[in-house]
Amino acid sequence: MRLSRYFMPILKENPKEAEIVSHRLMLRAGMIRQQSQGIYSWLPLGKRVLDKVNAIIRDEQNRAGAIELSMPTLQSAELWQESGRYDAYGKEMLRIKDRQDRPMLYGPTNEEMVTDIFRSSVKSYKDLPLNLYHIQLKFRDEIRPRFGTMRSREFMMKDAYSFDLTREGAEHSYNKMFAAYLRTFERLGLRAIPMRADTGPIGGNLSHEFIILADTGESEVFCHKDFVGFDIPDERTDFDSVEGLQAIFEKWTSLYAATSEMHDEAAFNAVPESDRLSARGIEVGHIFYFGTKYSETMGAKVQGPDGKEHFVHMGSYGIGPTRLVPAIIEASHDDNGIIWPPSVAPFDIVVINMKAGDQACDDTCELIYAALTKAGKDVLYDDTDDRAGTKFATADLIGVPVQIIAGPRAVANGEVEVKDRKTGARETMTIEAAINRFVA
Repeated sequence: MRLSRYFMPILKENPKEAEIVSHRLMLRAGMIRQQSQGIYSWLPLGKRVLDKVNAIIRDEQNRAGAIELSMPTLQSAELWQESGRYDAYGKEMLRIKDRQDRPMLYGPTNEEMVTDIFRSSVKSYKDLPLNLYHIQLKFRDEIRPRFGTMRSREFMMKDAYSFDLTREGAEHSYNKMFAAYLRTFERLGLRAIPMRADTGPIGGNLSHEFIILADTGESEVFCHKDFVGFDIPDERTDFDSVEGLQAIFEKWTSLYAATSEMHDEAAFNAVPESDRLSARGIEVGHIFYFGTKYSETMGAKVQGPDGKEHFVHMGSYGIGPTRLVPAIIEASHDDNGIIWPPSVAPFDIVVINMKAGDQACDDTCELIYAALTKAGKDVLYDDTDDRAGTKFATADLIGVPVQIIAGPRAVANGEVEVKDRKTGARETMTIEAAINRFVA
């Protein structure tokens, strides 16, 4: 992608409305634009990051055995009235009517709808276990949306829903998502700690929030400091192994960890003082097991091996991609801008032409750009005629992991400079060596 042809509206000044680092940097880097209170457009640079976040989420959901579908954003109020949540959910739910005066709602979550899909299609225990998920825009009319897309009214969610014949099966499904979430956040460059949490309006009696520690977190969290060093389940994790996944769950719940809503001061004080960690945290995922809460109210039953009908046991599992992007920025930035983990960076490499219009610089940059693009790299080519300081500031602001800098003096010697955005380390090397480093 040539920067001269790309839409990336950079802001030179810090926006006054931005209260936290991620909101400020997302606006300055041209990733998002606010359309109304708590509602944002994702501009091309932000959309590239969001797509990469979603790809990792999707990959780990599929690996854990979940199956993707797509459910509508607008839902019939009848389903929610059937479950008893239509009136109980509160003003966060956007309630509307269609032209036939039928009550509708803009879905804040999908337990009712997915239960309806299940009960109309699955009749036998032989079709279980089943986990259905989708990645979809949702709406909750937050009383105080703030921090950009960290807490917005319209947001994207990956929500998955598991169905099992027994509680034991449901707990195994829960453990699958537990391990998948640990892997997902690790691949996004985050260290997420699962903490006991309140189930809120979802209901149920087993729930964990996945929290990353950050100074700008919305609430205080409490945990044992050893969580920071725990090993993450690797790609060889067997998601069919009941014993293996239970061992992962037990390890990651063996020490004290709780959000402020579930905090037990006496239990926390029982942890040696040197091992206590009290900090601010950002919720990036939430998983629930709620048994037969919805299947009983909505009649979701299957025939068991005993020939009798059984209400299925369910769980739901949420991750907010539009919340994850600012969370990653909160965890990875410096005074100059964003530092993207390579897995979600909008581009892998930015090639900076220090003197656009100079034949040698132009030819060198075109050569590098073509070679890296052919090798499958996402490359941004800064071919603008901006000043050197502006080019460097832009490259640092948008946080691309690698910068390849081609200036007249270096190019005359057959060389370019390669800069690591995270460490700031610079290395001069031949043009061929720079290409080979990222093509090999």
